Amino acid sequence: MKLKILLAHADGDEGQVVARGFADRDHDVTHVRDHAGCVHQLLHRRWDAVAIYDCPGGEPVGDLLGRIRRIAPDVPSVVVTTDASLRSTARLLTSGAFDLLVRPVGHERVLEALERGCASSALRSPAGIPLDATEGRIIGRSPAMVEVYKTIVRAASTRATVLITGESGTGKELVARALHDLSPRASKRCMVIDCTAIPKSLMESELFGHVRGAFTGAVTDKRGLLEQAHGSTCMLDEIGELEPDLQAKLLRVLQEGEVRRVGAHMWTPVDVRIVAATNRDLPGMVRDGTFREDLFYRLNVVTVQLPPLRERVEDIPAMAEQFLLDAATRHGRAAEAFSRGALRRLCEYQWPGNVRQLQNTIERVVALSSGRTIVEADLPRDVLQPTGASPSRRDGDTAAALFAAGDTLEDMKRRYILHVVARTRGNIARAAVQLNVDRRSLYRMLERYNVEGIPGRTAASA
Repeated sequence: MKLKILLAHADGDEGQVVARGFADRDHDVTHVRDHAGCVHQLLHRRWDAVAIYDCPGGEPVGDLLGRIRRIAPDVPSVVVTTDASLRSTARLLTSGAFDLLVRPVGHERVLEALERGCASSALRSPAGIPLDATEGRIIGRSPAMVEVYKTIVRAASTRATVLITGESGTGKELVARALHDLSPRASKRCMVIDCTAIPKSLMESELFGHVRGAFTGAVTDKRGLLEQAHGSTCMLDEIGELEPDLQAKLLRVLQEGEVRRVGAHMWTPVDVRIVAATNRDLPGMVRDGTFREDLFYRLNVVTVQLPPLRERVEDIPAMAEQFLLDAATRHGRAAEAFSRGALRRLCEYQWPGNVRQLQNTIERVVALSSGRTIVEADLPRDVLQPTGASPSRRDGDTAAALFAAGDTLEDMKRRYILHVVARTRGNIARAAVQLNVDRRSLYRMLERYNVEGIPGRTAASA
């Protein structure tokens, strides 16, 4: 089995020897010398496994394992170390290492451990999702995003029209590009058209083209954007803004595969796959008569529903890591990690602007930073103090309501856990972040306290 192995080894010469040893056994190996390089590679490429060589005086391996677990939880890590103490072994294994090998150790044993880790990971990972297609783009391993990946993979190889829905800033264009990149049309450029960016008076000519003399200023024939996308994919962003007369012409494209330029009498055949996106309620617009029902059904062959960021909190750490490193590279800053407190604050914030807002916030924070670690004080005020009741008053009222005289410690724990779950409207991922536990542990706690129905739970958080 040929593996794509990321090798983290601080010693350049010894690291090259290890890399050659792996490569000689027909594996694809990339060698990095520090943790920042390792994280950067994990964020921008898909890897089968990570081999970490713990060098004396080097960066703490436990910290790197924690970041790997957040960024790429399905990628196994094998640590090669000189410290065989029980404390060190327990620390590294609980930090996320799949296996721990003590030097001296040969390449074969390390590769065997990596292969076992890959086999174990394959049993836990969703089958048939080639995340390579979204390298450096769509980030997230939450259940909601896994469903998005599955839909992308299933729909990409077909000619079916796709409708992508979701709030502004959730990444609809990234999904459209992933659909294109996985499709047989990937060799041609994906055409992206923002229906809100083109003046209404020019939209018909831009989309469908025109012939010479069709209107004042039309001195030559012009192919429209749909014709230019012949043989490729065309994303129509904010499709809900399209005027009714243009909706009719787009329907003809979908039904008959042909366009008619402004001023022309003949129809021109065109082979283009339409991927539409919107943050509006198209079914509601159909009921109101502002969007054609027949066009809606033609567009809604395959639907991709992108969840808002507040409903996939577990994806925020990996996103934040990537945005941090990308921004640090662009601005020449030393920032390479978040403190635990800063990361917790990012996970607790609601992010009304979704992924775009998170990315812009981190861009600003990094541009103004001077240290290697982003701490809570570096974050903007709206993230640290979101609009709401005074913290001291709110916390005092909460304590009075939750804890009464005579309560046992278990009573207080149970009430507080239920309070946090209810406050997050049943969003287990967000509740787990606020309680500083993983989701599995939170579910175990709820079972232990015989909670059959989760207070405030919504379908979106299930």
